[in-house]
Amino acid sequence: MVTGRSAEMRFTGLRAWWMQRLSALYMLFFLLFLLVSLGLQPIHAYSQWRAWLTRPAMTLASLVFFFALLAHMWVGLRDVLLDYAKPTRVRSGLLVAVASFLVGLGVWTVAILLRLHV
Repeated sequence: MVTGRSAEMRFTGLRAWWMQRLSALYMLFFLLFLLVSLGLQPIHAYSQWRAWLTRPAMTLASLVFFFALLAHMWVGLRDVLLDYAKPTRVRSGLLVAVASFLVGLGVWTVAILLRLHV
């Protein structure tokens, strides 16, 4: 059990704040990279999309993007639920539902990216 000052530091929200800011920065730079890449070399066919997305660096960058997006969504939705869902049981149920949904989206994303490599 965590007691004293360390418990206070754990629940300050600073970690969540950093997670949201860093994930937003990564998503911004990734989207700028996509815009520049696709602007310089437009992709017109599915085979070109697939070849582009199955490059190891692009697959990894895309995977990190989607996990940054899911983490960003989790922090934002969790904060809203903690602020506005007052009955503890309702809040807990909603947090579990949101977490389950986001984990499902993460699994689905990994499945799609893996399927491209087959």
